[in-house]
Amino acid sequence: MKIRKDDYQDILEYLIKKRWEGEEFVAFLDSPSPVSKEELFTFCEQYDVREFCYEMSTDIDFYNFISLRSAYKAMQEAIENDKLLIERDGLIDVSLMVAVRYERLEKEQLNNNQNSEVMNQKNFEYLRDQVKYTGFGEGLENDLKQKIQEGNPEFKLAYETKYGNDSVNATLNFSQSKQSDMYFFNSYQVNVQKENSAETMEQTFYINKGNNITLKEAYNLMEGRSVNKDLTNKEGQVYNAWVQMDFKQSDDNGNFKLKHYHENYGYDLEAVLSKHPIRELGNEEYKSNLMDSLKKGNLQSATFQINGADQKQYIEANPQFKTINIYDSSMQRVDNRQSKKEQQSEGEGQSVKQDGKKEKQTPAEDDGPEIPKASNKRKKRQSIN
Repeated sequence: MKIRKDDYQDILEYLIKKRWEGEEFVAFLDSPSPVSKEELFTFCEQYDVREFCYEMSTDIDFYNFISLRSAYKAMQEAIENDKLLIERDGLIDVSLMVAVRYERLEKEQLNNNQNSEVMNQKNFEYLRDQVKYTGFGEGLENDLKQKIQEGNPEFKLAYETKYGNDSVNATLNFSQSKQSDMYFFNSYQVNVQKENSAETMEQTFYINKGNNITLKEAYNLMEGRSVNKDLTNKEGQVYNAWVQMDFKQSDDNGNFKLKHYHENYGYDLEAVLSKHPIRELGNEEYKSNLMDSLKKGNLQSATFQINGADQKQYIEANPQFKTINIYDSSMQRVDNRQSKKEQQSEGEGQSVKQDGKKEKQTPAEDDGPEIPKASNKRKKRQSIN
């Protein structure tokens, strides 16, 4: 479809008018000569325009058609960008402009698809790592990828595990951004069922930009223990606090509220531990792992030196009362005052005699992360020259 430059604006307005009237195709005499507005024929159905072109064509004259929408779009874009205007022998070739536009749009679509694939892959990798480091491991990777590929606005993933004899089921909630194809890990709901109990407890934990509460930490909180976390406030500032679930208060969604004990509250875990005769405190590596485990909210085993003998007991952090809770091997609560008296007695009864041999120390088992054994390294002999 070739037109005169002087007819450009008039024909453009005509095509737009016909499109608004519901026409979809424009037919024309396909020849080296230009066509006027009066020589353009518009149709609603492709069948009708094809039949028209077939009946009007002869051995000398050939009629063709193009999309009316594509024709006026190409002409509009050429007004905004004159590099898109195709002029030959003083005539504007609208048909060729439409063909070039199709080719350009196909390339743009291909690039968009490639960019979308790259973004989807990066989105998947980010969510995969986020799920992994929130305590759900790598077992959900394939399900996560499949859900992203399905492209639904929201989806859920199910996860189950056991801590001791307690069954823990979690539902991970994801949603798609309204501005892009990106997905976000919003929250996860935890359901804990104690052994030989029909009752369950549920709590939803929300995913934030900062240091999220892991699944094991969530379980520990639901067990009533405290967790130490680096958190981020609304202003984006990072602060450290002990977090504990308040079973007496719940929010509008039925979740128990969380109590926060900030650094200025004055709970010093290391100082509290030093008041008790705990063997692991004598080794920096054991001490560090013991404190890390307690900060994660674990009920951690520790070796108490009582009346000259080692006793395995269990401890947990209690920031609210600035102490630790102690349980014996039967999980019966031990009075802290009794433990402190035992420490004093142990200190007074220590023998002055030294045997010159370093006693080997093996950490006891616990229901949290194990305290690793110290590595046995041979001392390198130094030669005297």
